[in-house]
Amino acid sequence: MSRLLGGTLERVCKAVLLLCLLHFLVAVILYFDVYAQHLAFFSRFSARGPTRALHPAASSTTNCSRPNATAPSSGLPEVPSARPGPTVPVLPPCPDLPPGLVGRLLIEFTSPMPLERVQRENPGVLLGGRYTPPDCTPAQTVAVIIPFRHREHHLRYWLHYLHPILRRQRLRYGIYVINQHGEDTFNRAKLLNVGFLEALKEDAAYDCFIFSDVDLVPMDDRNLYRCGDQPRHFAIAMDKFGFRLPYAGYFGGVSGLSKAQFLRINGFPNEYWGWGGEDDDIFNRISLTGMKISRPDIRIGRYRMIKHDRDKHNEPNPQRFTKIQNTKLTMKRDGIGSVRYQVLEVSRQPLFTNITVDIGRPPSWPPRG
Repeated sequence: MSRLLGGTLERVCKAVLLLCLLHFLVAVILYFDVYAQHLAFFSRFSARGPTRALHPAASSTTNCSRPNATAPSSGLPEVPSARPGPTVPVLPPCPDLPPGLVGRLLIEFTSPMPLERVQRENPGVLLGGRYTPPDCTPAQTVAVIIPFRHREHHLRYWLHYLHPILRRQRLRYGIYVINQHGEDTFNRAKLLNVGFLEALKEDAAYDCFIFSDVDLVPMDDRNLYRCGDQPRHFAIAMDKFGFRLPYAGYFGGVSGLSKAQFLRINGFPNEYWGWGGEDDDIFNRISLTGMKISRPDIRIGRYRMIKHDRDKHNEPNPQRFTKIQNTKLTMKRDGIGSVRYQVLEVSRQPLFTNITVDIGRPPSWPPRG
């Protein structure tokens, strides 16, 4: 009995001893694991300390200037990030029928019209007579070409009335006064060719050209100064003609052609010195190319003419009727491709661009009789 009890006690002691040994081994393993973690922690701490001490500026810049920033590479400056610039608002297209038009206008030429007054009335017009609507994007860029000499009085009235009309029509436009130098016979059509070329030199974006005499003012702002699918005749009813066309093929006063249409007819003829004939030649050129002339309603196409004495150097061309009959022969050789002139001065005024040109002298006509 005692021997059995002693054997059991021995086995219990061995089991307890094994448990103690197992506990000791677990404790040793845990101890070394914790020790290793502490050792790694203090190693990182001690390694980070000298780096911060050696590069205090880099550490300070990285932590304080921008969140989540990365330190610059050694020896290379940090490239600043690109910042978006201010966005330009996209304007809607200008309406086909501008809402600010007033219709029939009261046109009179009795009160004095100094240029200073016209300038005050049009503060949005830029130097050189350029204007762009601030609230929409026009479909066309329009150059208004005026053949000119010795008509300062008329020009002031023209600018007074036309600038507000063109602005209400929501046009992007420029005004070009082509001033013929000297006192030789006037040549309207050649000056218009010069205006076409010089306007494009200033701004190649021009795609519509309005050719206007300086003494004609529209009486209705619904007569839109734009170009269409066909050449357009604007001044179809003048007070001096009793508000009627003088004849069916009349194309004088104010007309408009797109750049493509103008080049298609080879521009205007250069050899019509003196009064009359060139507008009929232009009408013939348009007809020969198969295009048709469009016109506004006769009530909208009314114009008033500023009265003046005819220029003594603008007498009728004695050969104009012969030239008109030969348009088909002269159209290809006489036009925008053959115009010769010399620009003497370009002056950008507050309300228009003045271009003074020498267009040469007319040929000597044989005596009549």
